[in-house]
Amino acid sequence: MRKVGDDLTATYNNYIDGAWVTSHTGQVFPSTSPANTNEVLGFFQKSDGLDARSAIEAAANAFGEWSQKSAPTRGEFLFSLIHLLEKHKEELAETITREVGKTLREARGEVAKTITSMKQLTGEATRLTGQTVPSFDERVIGYTVREPIGVFAIIAPWNFPLGIGLWKIVPAILAGNTVVFKPASNTSLISVKLMELLIKSGVPSGVVNLVTGPGAVIGDELANHPLVKGISFTGSSEVGLALGRAVGARGGKIQAEMGGKNPAIILADADIDLAIDSIVLSGFFDNGQRCTGTSRVLVVPEVAEQVKAKLIERAKGLKIGNGFDPDNHNGPVADEHQLNLYLHYVQKGIEEGGVLECGGKRLVEGDLAQGYFVAPTVFTGITQEMTIANEEIFGPVIAVIDVDSFEHAMQVANQVEFGLSSTIFTNDLQKAFQFVKGIQSGVTHVNMPSTHFESQFPFGGKKISGLGPREQGESALDFYVETKTVYIRP
Repeated sequence: MRKVGDDLTATYNNYIDGAWVTSHTGQVFPSTSPANTNEVLGFFQKSDGLDARSAIEAAANAFGEWSQKSAPTRGEFLFSLIHLLEKHKEELAETITREVGKTLREARGEVAKTITSMKQLTGEATRLTGQTVPSFDERVIGYTVREPIGVFAIIAPWNFPLGIGLWKIVPAILAGNTVVFKPASNTSLISVKLMELLIKSGVPSGVVNLVTGPGAVIGDELANHPLVKGISFTGSSEVGLALGRAVGARGGKIQAEMGGKNPAIILADADIDLAIDSIVLSGFFDNGQRCTGTSRVLVVPEVAEQVKAKLIERAKGLKIGNGFDPDNHNGPVADEHQLNLYLHYVQKGIEEGGVLECGGKRLVEGDLAQGYFVAPTVFTGITQEMTIANEEIFGPVIAVIDVDSFEHAMQVANQVEFGLSSTIFTNDLQKAFQFVKGIQSGVTHVNMPSTHFESQFPFGGKKISGLGPREQGESALDFYVETKTVYIRP
């Protein structure tokens, strides 16, 4: 059985080799609601390296049979999975709101995006195409095939636990590989539900294995075990780069989608209301807990005061509270760690001379005192040398930076180590294309929120925002296959 008990304080198990099993440590940890830390959602296995090793070995044992199935046959489970996601979409959204804290509106959006992504992937099993290339020797037939590799570790984040978990796992197994899935500890409940849907959809035993527990301990085993051929990771740049070094040192593969410090440039001819709407959506909604969220607003003198006034007004007007209340714009941040990061960077901004225009505090009135609620925050007077202009905050904090010109804005936008997403607001077509060509980010936008994405397009970042092949779109399976070149002389 996967759990003991029938209420929200049930104990949930790991899933290894087709069975729900306890950790050999005999220890569990709680997942609690960030809106009310007294609400325990369940207890989960506090696994260690030995548990991860068991999951790796189970995946390795399942690889032979799974990889030999035809690709279209492997993909059959996906049609059932889409049906199950549709059937359980409200339950999944409610679980995300309860465990992550985001509003039910945002959680429903995550489920809907996940379903769209899975629909886009349905054809990938029949598109594992190679090439037929003419040989210099008329007697030789030459072609390429793309083949599965082995066991992959999937390390998913807490901010989009259903979506990112599935858009990594599904391409891996469509390509013929097997998986060890390590979710973020604070989203273990939604990850168990994800695992249940994969099982019900017909994924065979051992093909996907779930291990919960501390990331550092389990991650060390996944990074260093020789049977793990690659890791797909989403999270901080610090952790992703460390995983890349560890995996690369033994010849493994890494795909890492990491942090962002995403700029929005506003020029004098921009539709200011459109720009503000987009920045509020991408920088404040979901508490800015999106790797593509806008955290820097670069504005030219002609419209600087107007932009600041409108942005501050909108930030002050956002309603913060429990995510199940449809009147609220934001729920709590994800956990105490995120709360402390938010408070740390607010303090840094003040100490270094930034002007705190609004927000910058934990909200503790009434029922909010039981959760990790924070106020949307706007800083002005930020210069490009300040900490909050350079480091990822992953919270609802927007730093407004005054720039002299479009050229100055481009220089400031590109100064950071990150290069994930970006956007510009202008009606000058020439400036828009100069921006698109010159901005150092893997995803970019014109007159749109920096968080906009569609699953039929590749996704990933430059600089320390990304390692390895892109996720999603036509690139979705690239990381999970190797190309074999074949020469035949009949």
